[in-house]
Amino acid sequence: MAKPNYNFQKAERERAKLRKKQEKLKRLEQETAKRQAERVDGTDPDAPAATDAGDP
Repeated sequence: MAKPNYNFQKAERERAKLRKKQEKLKRLEQETAKRQAERVDGTDPDAPAATDAGDP
């Protein structure tokens, strides 16, 4: 039976963490770009309805 290689296992865990972090960052950037595109188009579903407070 081979001895466990702890440094290799730690490096694998670190690579998995980095990959997961990069995927999350990419997903967040895509969501941000999507929101910004919607804002430019004027179809922002999260924006509150505009009201005219100055009209009596």
